[in-house]
Amino acid sequence: MTDSLLLFDRHRPRLHGIAYRMLGTVADAEDVVQEAWLRWHVTDRAAVENAEAWLVRVTTRLAIDRLRVAKAERENYTGVWLPEPMLMAAPATPEQLHELADDVSVAFLFMLERLSPDARAAFLMREVFEADYEDIAKTLDKSQAAARQLVSRARQQLRQGAPRRSVPRATLQRLLETFAAAMQRSDFHGLHALLSDDAELIGDGGGKVASFARLVGGKRLAQLFYAGARRYRDALRVEVTQVNGQWTLLRFINGELESVQSYESDGERLTRVLVQRNPDKLARIADAFARG
Repeated sequence: MTDSLLLFDRHRPRLHGIAYRMLGTVADAEDVVQEAWLRWHVTDRAAVENAEAWLVRVTTRLAIDRLRVAKAERENYTGVWLPEPMLMAAPATPEQLHELADDVSVAFLFMLERLSPDARAAFLMREVFEADYEDIAKTLDKSQAAARQLVSRARQQLRQGAPRRSVPRATLQRLLETFAAAMQRSDFHGLHALLSDDAELIGDGGGKVASFARLVGGKRLAQLFYAGARRYRDALRVEVTQVNGQWTLLRFINGELESVQSYESDGERLTRVLVQRNPDKLARIADAFARG
């Protein structure tokens, strides 16, 4: 393996993390990282003072360009566009686990969709990757004042969609395991008791499978999950596992992954669920479970 490839591979996880947070899909992130490698392969590396900074800058710019195209495509998307969920390697430390759960959850990536490509890049660089404003300005080819303004406006835009409160991971795990058990045994009252009165469901079927774009009300959501459990009976299997650094509910029908459900909680009940049903966005997780 050449020195240039060794150096690139050392930074590949970070580059993929940047691209995935920017784009919300694994395939797009992989394409961006591959393009960054091609540019790194042909560049005059002797003229590069800091390889990591160069790679981060190139990857971010490529991701911005790809996101501009993606946003235009998503305007014609059937229904609500939700990020593609991703199984991730377990972080080495509890601190890394906490950080990962905060900045790569499906809910967080969905919230980032309201930002422009430049604002998304500036916000991620500052809030997630702790870049200084000089680096942000260089990457975006803007003044430091403009970079600061982008980050400030992004914070304001995202504040409206932020979770009501931060909930310990163990609390969400306990709630989801109880909810999954109620779903598995077709317990309407158990499901209803775990959902807040104003609980919200947002679904992504991509026009390929039926899905509610939005459904509001704890009782309505409980009725939906109860009806599904009654319909599929023994063909239904529910698992609670970690996806995107968060405890998540996976629903299987006849052994096939039917949905990945990402939940938010107020610490006592479940307040929102993002349901990914688009088969294209489930394929990687489905393959992983089929192999596992």
